[in-house]
Amino acid sequence: MRVFKVLAIFCMALLLHSCGESVQYVTVETDLGNMKFKLYNSTPQHRDNFIKLAKEGFYDDLLFHRVINGFMAQGGDPNSKNAGPNVRLGGGGPGYKIPAEIGAPHFKGTLAAARDNNPEKSSSGSQFYIVQGRPVSDLQIQSTEKKWGITYNEAQKEKYKTLGGTIGLDMDYTVFGEIVEGMEVIDKLCAVPTNGMSIDRPLTDVKMKVKVSQK
Repeated sequence: MRVFKVLAIFCMALLLHSCGESVQYVTVETDLGNMKFKLYNSTPQHRDNFIKLAKEGFYDDLLFHRVINGFMAQGGDPNSKNAGPNVRLGGGGPGYKIPAEIGAPHFKGTLAAARDNNPEKSSSGSQFYIVQGRPVSDLQIQSTEKKWGITYNEAQKEKYKTLGGTIGLDMDYTVFGEIVEGMEVIDKLCAVPTNGMSIDRPLTDVKMKVKVSQK
């Protein structure tokens, strides 16, 4: 009887551990198409916060307010909802920051947290960006490795050189997810005309909705 009881406890613990490590997904919906993201379990505070805000409808009808072709598209500022033309955006949030969980590379299609210039590199509580980037050279990889004292593995190097990304942001911002469906949408999003005026806001509003998705 004791053996069965111990086995039952072990199985329950294993089940709870497996549930804790289950992968979670969100879908960012736009008029240009939808992007489905897998969120990283290695960044639990960012993952859980993003899911919480998505479930609350926080992101619904917010704008991608800053778009730079060949770099990234940024959104999640609550002040962008119903914002007038040429209004400078990017300063809003939910009133808190998230401690840095830096480590994952900025490959094309990754989801990362925006932040202000704080020394702890804490993230905005709501603003995020989706990486487009460009193919990365061996020299850029070597330079980044030397700057931070890190080493990319061969698969990461190959991914940067073929898929591309923004390696210059590595070790400075928290990456907490990656596209699993809809990679072509980030190219459409980053190609929209902007006002240029040092704020890079799309001339035509690109609204979003963020929904928690199933696998």
